[in-house]
Amino acid sequence: MRLIFRWAALAVAAMLAFGVPAYAQRASGTGATITAVQIQGNVRAEPETIRSYLQLKEGQAYDPAAADRSLKALFSTGLFSDVTMDMQGSTLVVKVTENPIINRVAFEGNRKIEDDKLRDEIQSKARQVFTQARVRADVERLLTIYRRSGRYNAVVEPKIIKLEQGRVDLVFEINEGDVTAVKRITFIGNKEFGDGTLRGKIRTVESAWWRFLSSDDRFDPDRLNLDRELLRKFYLSEGYADFRVESAVAELSPTRDGFFLTFTIHEGERYKLGKVDISTRFQGLDVDTLKSYLSMDEGDWYDANEVEKTVTALSDAVGTLGYAFVDVRPNIRRNRETHTIDITFNIQEGPRVYVERIDISGNTRTLDKVIRREFRLAEGDAFSTAKVRRSEQRLKNLGFFEKVDISATPGSTPDKTDLQVQVVEQSTGEISFGAGYSSVGGILGDISIRERNLLGKGQDLRLGLSLGTLSSLVDLSFTEPYFLDRPVAAGFDVFRTSNNRQAIASYSDASLGFALRAGWSYTEHTSQTVRYTLRDTNIYNVQFFASPVVQSQAGESLTSELSETLAWDTRDNRLNPTKGFLLRNTIAVAGPPGDNYYFRTTADATVYQQIVEDFVASISGSVGYIAPLNNTLLRLTNRFFIGGDSLPGWAVGGIGPRDATTGDSLGGQYYYTGIGELSFPLGFPKEIGVVGKAFVDVGSLWGAIPQAGTNILDNGSMRVGAGLGVQWFSPFGPIRIDYTIPIADQPYDRRQAIRFSFGTRF
Repeated sequence: MRLIFRWAALAVAAMLAFGVPAYAQRASGTGATITAVQIQGNVRAEPETIRSYLQLKEGQAYDPAAADRSLKALFSTGLFSDVTMDMQGSTLVVKVTENPIINRVAFEGNRKIEDDKLRDEIQSKARQVFTQARVRADVERLLTIYRRSGRYNAVVEPKIIKLEQGRVDLVFEINEGDVTAVKRITFIGNKEFGDGTLRGKIRTVESAWWRFLSSDDRFDPDRLNLDRELLRKFYLSEGYADFRVESAVAELSPTRDGFFLTFTIHEGERYKLGKVDISTRFQGLDVDTLKSYLSMDEGDWYDANEVEKTVTALSDAVGTLGYAFVDVRPNIRRNRETHTIDITFNIQEGPRVYVERIDISGNTRTLDKVIRREFRLAEGDAFSTAKVRRSEQRLKNLGFFEKVDISATPGSTPDKTDLQVQVVEQSTGEISFGAGYSSVGGILGDISIRERNLLGKGQDLRLGLSLGTLSSLVDLSFTEPYFLDRPVAAGFDVFRTSNNRQAIASYSDASLGFALRAGWSYTEHTSQTVRYTLRDTNIYNVQFFASPVVQSQAGESLTSELSETLAWDTRDNRLNPTKGFLLRNTIAVAGPPGDNYYFRTTADATVYQQIVEDFVASISGSVGYIAPLNNTLLRLTNRFFIGGDSLPGWAVGGIGPRDATTGDSLGGQYYYTGIGELSFPLGFPKEIGVVGKAFVDVGSLWGAIPQAGTNILDNGSMRVGAGLGVQWFSPFGPIRIDYTIPIADQPYDRRQAIRFSFGTRF
């Protein structure tokens, strides 16, 4: 052991003897005066460019700290992969190794995402300097893009191909991998609602074979945050005021081919409404009048959505009464012992702020006035948060913009504010193709070209062509939504139609005409439309065995009709409503300069109500009356025909007046129909869109016009049918099959027990 220590001591002595002088010689540059600066290794970079980044100059003393700063400055340029600095005598030698220039950037192995899209996302470009740091950042960016598309096991590997003259080709080899889908969604802590119900409330869905047209089964961190908010809104709408999402965790499966999502929630207690009241400090404001705007009553389950709607309704109502500066705040008092919530809507005067300017940006095509006319307030008006929200919603409803954002910024003085409107435009041109089949209309096909924002003026222009085995239609329509800068939607239609009615009345007809129309809204739910139509109709191809009534009407006639429609629509969804109603009435009069003289009125109503979740009941009814004027003939093309879609279980023209000899349907003057329907789930996952239908329909048509030499069957008795159906909202369009059993009918009626329809547009 002593021998070892002795040899170690000798080694240290040798290092001190020989190493210290060497170190002193290497570091002897410290404090020495630099007489020259020599640049080595540069090819493209000019020596003076390199010298400009040095903090050590000729005539200065060498400083290690300044040398370190010089090295960092040179590396930060991105021009060099290596830089060394050394004192050789009194000369400062700077050696650089330049980064190569990128000759081209290529991608290999990518099939799902095109080269151009990937190239736009990375920083490395052709004819730029190649740097390892930038390439590493590009790899992370490419991986992020693939993760957003649900491919979390994607691999990106950069390859460098060296070329002559300091150039390289940069190739990103990509293994896209499979889509990393969501395999399982689990909820922890839910007692009142099952996992299936909660899965239906969030955006993310579990992966399944039928979701090949959707991307909602792919994991997306941003969508996970949306799911948390959707869960919160659902529970708050059901009265669970204490609800919270404690955690939302996404775990990648061991095989890295899917995610397991787990939501841990706290439901809390369910609350009912206690006292609901309104208070205000405004002098002369009648609180009792405002209570009619409350959409909630004591004893109802608490619903946060209804609270927000009530705030908006009260703000608008008070504003229309002349109170410009209104601030409605719901004061919520939670009673945890009785599980009730008392709400007092406190109406007070808000800050006196006026709109100074409305600045619009992002609209490269849409004119400013198209955006400004949707605003519920103008420059100089009193600022209203409710009106700003409504203006933003109206802009979104136009369908011209992918994104709309309105923010308030301080104006020139404390009592003024500027509204900054930022929009992102989207395509408004459409070309659609359609195909379908129904037992009523036969095979159908259509094509249409439409521009909803013509020349950026918000005008709507559409040209459509529809061809079928039993009917065809060509129409050109144009709509100006703000005619003469007023909130009146005016437009015109030019059309040509043809119908093959051989199966029901032994004739065909064709019409050519145009219509002028104007419509406006009184409120958010009520509207009125006035229309003038002039059309020439020809009844032709009348069979020799047709009814005398049909044969007597062969030839052309001109109809000049003025009509008015009043509608009241509160449905929550136009395509698949779950609550609300639609009331509509139309009155029409025909006269000069046409050949037809008549008065017609129709009215229809539909009410929707969700009984329990996924069970929606609806009741609809329709009535109509038409009468000839001036002792003129009421032509077949103006009469009512009932059946098919209007009365399931019977063919088109299947009920009503009929020639007893030929069996031709002759139409009627009076009709009524009614359908009660229940929509219910069939046990399939909700996103498949398959629902069951159970319905009962009633109706009648009567009022034939007698004619000599004919024997007309005309019985106004009620027809009744009951049936079951299945409807599938498929990716290719809605498909529905109904089977109806007639309960009450007439022997001469034409029945249609099975009704099938299929159609789509894309």
